[in-house]
Amino acid sequence: MTREKVVLYENLRTPSYTPFYLAHVEGMFEAEGVDVELRLSPAPAETAEGLVEGRADVAFGGPMRVMMHHDAQHRAGRTSPLVCFAQVVARDPFLLVGRTPNPAFRFEDLVGPRVAVAVDVPTPWMTLFDDLDRAGIDPASLNRTPDAPMAENGAALERGEIDVVQVFEPYADRLVSTGAGHVWHRFSRRGDVAFTSFYTTVRYAAERRETCTALVRAIAAALVRIHEAPAETIAERVGPAFFPDLPAGALARIVAAYRAARLWPPTPALPAAAFVRLKAALLAGGLITFDVPYALAVDAELSAG
Repeated sequence: MTREKVVLYENLRTPSYTPFYLAHVEGMFEAEGVDVELRLSPAPAETAEGLVEGRADVAFGGPMRVMMHHDAQHRAGRTSPLVCFAQVVARDPFLLVGRTPNPAFRFEDLVGPRVAVAVDVPTPWMTLFDDLDRAGIDPASLNRTPDAPMAENGAALERGEIDVVQVFEPYADRLVSTGAGHVWHRFSRRGDVAFTSFYTTVRYAAERRETCTALVRAIAAALVRIHEAPAETIAERVGPAFFPDLPAGALARIVAAYRAARLWPPTPALPAAAFVRLKAALLAGGLITFDVPYALAVDAELSAG
């Protein structure tokens, strides 16, 4: 059987992308007739440009990047060629971790303490900004620490130099498992926001329709598997290839917690409501100014597989 080769850009490596990794190690792409060459993008901004310029065929990452590209092209009087398909991470994977317990967390609790915002990528601050604004809190009122990578912020929390950090996994699990931190809030409680999808060019989606559909079918199978298999089994399969330095027990805890938080949807359908919820946060935070139409940035038919 001849398989279609696809160069797939991975935006960055994180446990929230586990469905993609599971499809890879379980041979789900191959079962659908696709030979995936997974490449780690050298930089988040390169992911979109690499697609446009033909260095990769498809990428997975935040629809935020697609909206940013549409916004930039719109301001230049052009139309972006990028389109999203297949929601794979439905909810926000970031957490707030504080030095002391706060089981009754409210967003008002962030006014006063030293807060380190995740700045490794734009989306976490945009969505937090939106949450604060909706709660009637001026985002500028936060006592933000100087911007730094999540790894550095986590270490600063351990040293007592920061009171609460916004991080994703595995940073949160490391802080909690060592007793250095306590989960204050999971942003997944916000509901579906189309956090991660595939994206490609409109031309590729049209000319390689069956290839893209095969990718969606493989991810649909991975989503079924990730909801049915024990977290330990998922960790054992994915960990050695993608997280060799992360203990299997830690990855199993992360998978279980993300699954309980409904981070991963039951199907790859990418609903307009989830896309609009994310777009509203990007508009509120000023990351984009163009109200990108769902029909322009999402291939809903392809998302159904």
